[in-house]
Amino acid sequence: MNDIKLRMDELIDIINKASLEYYVNDNPSISDQEYDDFYSELLKLEEKYPELKRLDSPTHRVGGEALSSFSKVTHEKPMLSFDDIFNEDEVVLFDERIRKTCSNPSYTLEPKMDGLSGSLIYKQGILQRAATRGDGVIGEDITTNVKTIKSVPLMLNKPIDIEVRGEIFMSKKSFENCNKKREKNGEKLFANPRNAAAGSVRQLDSKITAKRNLDFMAYFIPNPEDYGIKTQKESIEFLSELGFMTNSKLNGLARTPNEIITYIEDLSAKRQSLPYEIDGVVLKVNNLSDEEKLGTTQRVPRWGIAYKFPALEVLTTLRNIKFTVGRTGKITPNALFDPVHVAGSVVSKATLHNEDYCLEKDVRVGDVVSIRKAGDVIPEVVEVKKERRKGDELPFKMIEVCPMCNTLLIKKDAMHFCPNDNCDSRKIEGLIHFASRDTMNIDGLGERIVEDFYNLGFIKAIPDLYKLENHKEDLIELEGFGEKSINNLLDSIENSKKNSLEKILFALGIRHVGKKTAKILAKYYKNIGNIINASEEELSNINDIGAIIASSVKMYFSDLNNLKMIDELKKLGVNFDYISTIQDNKLDGNTYVLTGTLEKYKRDELTIMLENLGAKVTSSVTKKTTGVIVGDKPGSKYDKAIKLGIPIIKEEKIESLIR
Repeated sequence: MNDIKLRMDELIDIINKASLEYYVNDNPSISDQEYDDFYSELLKLEEKYPELKRLDSPTHRVGGEALSSFSKVTHEKPMLSFDDIFNEDEVVLFDERIRKTCSNPSYTLEPKMDGLSGSLIYKQGILQRAATRGDGVIGEDITTNVKTIKSVPLMLNKPIDIEVRGEIFMSKKSFENCNKKREKNGEKLFANPRNAAAGSVRQLDSKITAKRNLDFMAYFIPNPEDYGIKTQKESIEFLSELGFMTNSKLNGLARTPNEIITYIEDLSAKRQSLPYEIDGVVLKVNNLSDEEKLGTTQRVPRWGIAYKFPALEVLTTLRNIKFTVGRTGKITPNALFDPVHVAGSVVSKATLHNEDYCLEKDVRVGDVVSIRKAGDVIPEVVEVKKERRKGDELPFKMIEVCPMCNTLLIKKDAMHFCPNDNCDSRKIEGLIHFASRDTMNIDGLGERIVEDFYNLGFIKAIPDLYKLENHKEDLIELEGFGEKSINNLLDSIENSKKNSLEKILFALGIRHVGKKTAKILAKYYKNIGNIINASEEELSNINDIGAIIASSVKMYFSDLNNLKMIDELKKLGVNFDYISTIQDNKLDGNTYVLTGTLEKYKRDELTIMLENLGAKVTSSVTKKTTGVIVGDKPGSKYDKAIKLGIPIIKEEKIESLIR
């Protein structure tokens, strides 16, 4: 029991320190995810051991203390914050809890703004006072600063007395401009728009606040019954009528957990394209009569809850570095860390690329590191938190021999390679690559299954995939496999024989031949025989091929073992001819470049659409580029297109282009 009390005391100290840094000093030292984890752990311990709960526990409070440099304001009604939930199961539990008190409830769904909560008091329609939430009971008077916010009405459209609550925030554009100015002036950059907004509204000089271009989004009226309002939806409509900025266009209404989850997924997909930061969705019972029935605790309302999106960048502890062998023999160090939730999934490993990358970042086992998903897909180590080191971390050391076959590694540029063609890891990775979605697309043949089949001796080389039928009875006997799943796998293998030439060219694992290069070669040569017979000089003269790729292709097809394998695959019925997918040639001779985030199309899908109409899609803008298709937040390609006078095609024009 003493150990439990010590842990609770430790958690209270951590959370109080973090609250002071976050809410008062605007200089957090731990991430939101870490704060949530500590807070959640303390709540669970206090629920299990209520006799150990301290009177000064942060769970008694809503936020931090008011700044002493501003006069204090006591809120007529406490400004409570919502409890947080993080997954779909908790959405269902919230709905079940509400239904125990309310029959057939509906919920308003609102983007959870990532800013600073504020309260505005109006008398006869004129702004009298503005205050921060503070600790929920006592806040700070920030009236002078709030008056500089252009989206805060100084006079309402109706001459009424009212308190309005909402979020003071900084848009992404204002945040970017603010940091540019600070960088130019040699000042410390703000970490994020939330900290920038909090720091700006707490300026003693309101002229500085005015330059920061803050905004205010209204979302709550503490006493809606005084205005004949019966639902939260009506509250938002009333706020809009008064002249406030609201999120009415993004807000939703739901009656079931499925409808709530659908809204969360839709808003999450729009998150990056919004002009401001949001970190979740606020769920509130819509009918105010239901709100009254449910009431509040001392700390939180029972009638609402905040669903928090997975953190885009989270902290974790690096536990080990594992070296893996790729299909080309390339050795890759991988970070193994405590599992964390990042952008919608739990991850526990990320690539560390190569030796130079590890040495440059000074990655050490035992380090606290920040993790994010590059493009919301591939986990990567962003930063090592060196200030969190304790002194017992182990420095990175590159291995000298292959972790699978013990062959001495060789180094080419920044990469290390296993030169052993018969290395089991290389063979397994080659088979995984051959079956993957972008190559032969053999459904049901994932990484684990390929590895199992290899170790069992069913597939040792690529042609063995097309002989799996011979092992059908053995496969059905394996744990986790049934006749239906094996038949589906064999059907998928059979269907892969019909793929066009570019698919198998990419699948063979020829060095430097990726998806795009394979397509160029397939379209140019039409069949595998023509490629085999092509000279290195001829290959290098093809547009977008060049000497390095030409040399690699020629070397591959000069290897008698590779030619023997191709002959065997042909006898097994695998196609080696190019199958044109061009629907018509309306875009033949046109070259397009994609940049920015597209809302309606995925890049791969749009690329295929354009190529099916005869167009070419490249990664760089030149004078020969027909047009640059631009989504949200375009990069340097957009700037270059403007400079060269290349036509810009906005997303709304894509449909007319492909039709």
